[in-house]
Amino acid sequence: MAELSIRGVYKRYEGSKEYAVKNLSLETNDKEFISIVGPSGCGKTTTMRMIAGLETITKGQIYIGGRLINDVPPRYRNVGLAFENYALYPPLTVYENLAFSLKAKGIKELEIEEKVKKIASLLRIEHILEKKPAQLVEGDMQRVNIGRALIREPDIILLDEPMSHLDGRTRQILRTEIKRLHNEIKATTVLVTHDQLEALSMADRVAIMNDGELQQFGTPKEVYNSPLNEFVAGFIGEPPMNLFKVEIIKEGNKKYFLFRENKLKIMVPEKYENILNDGEEIRLGIRPTDVFIVSEGSPITADIVENIGEEQRISTRVGSNEFLIFIVKRKYNVSQGDKIRIQLDPEKTHLFDLETGKNILIKKEERVI
Repeated sequence: MAELSIRGVYKRYEGSKEYAVKNLSLETNDKEFISIVGPSGCGKTTTMRMIAGLETITKGQIYIGGRLINDVPPRYRNVGLAFENYALYPPLTVYENLAFSLKAKGIKELEIEEKVKKIASLLRIEHILEKKPAQLVEGDMQRVNIGRALIREPDIILLDEPMSHLDGRTRQILRTEIKRLHNEIKATTVLVTHDQLEALSMADRVAIMNDGELQQFGTPKEVYNSPLNEFVAGFIGEPPMNLFKVEIIKEGNKKYFLFRENKLKIMVPEKYENILNDGEEIRLGIRPTDVFIVSEGSPITADIVENIGEEQRISTRVGSNEFLIFIVKRKYNVSQGDKIRIQLDPEKTHLFDLETGKNILIKKEERVI
């Protein structure tokens, strides 16, 4: 069993007053594929390096398979690590690069040959075993890099931005192959990436970090559909979620979200009726895919229209410096400057507290009407 358990971990580098990682706790299941994602400097790579033993832990504990590893040297953690920069030995062939760590352990040549052939078959690189790194395209270099991590048969595989150098098509192919490999070898896998598409498409669960702190840890569906705070809402999704400051107004027995500058009103969904007050200001979030063109309503102007295959990405001004972005099928054939009518799906709206940034449904019992 190789569950990964991170409990209240902090990391502060010498000479710094700030923590690079703050009170990080998360638990993985055995053989689970998780991703740690976030913007540059959020602490994701530092976390991975602490798991690998390449960075000391300032405070807290990390367990692998129930064994505390805080003071265990990297070579005894049985962790396979694939770096962003490949880290292959230029003078050695692909075969020799794959076999290097096994030879260092004193494993017999016949067993090494068997393991190399098995990994090469899994990675589909049998045809390049006699080539040297300089002769390889980047996609194959990364496959070899991952193969070096896998051949040790580690309890945990750590992948540090493995596709950041690759072109779009190669990234797509390698995403599929890494997921296939995980399903075949069934080792607990941690992917560190800044690319939320990689995280959502590959991982069973996604840990989203910002400023050294864990923001949310859940399935791709959970973090996309139920973001715990404004940061997660704006970070996950492409294009990102639209976020606007709105006012709650009451007209008769109904409450509405009011965009002050253009007087656009949207009816408040029933799920929010009892936790929102007349005159209250709040952050409204709506995903671009949850905005629709309709036949009735006040017309707005399509300020920017981007044609993307079978879809159009449309931006319309809803404030002096604010744009609502939404996606429609090309059947509407909208052109820049057209007057169109739109409707937001009220049930797909997300509301966040202006001060804390938290999703208001998380602690709705604390809110007073």
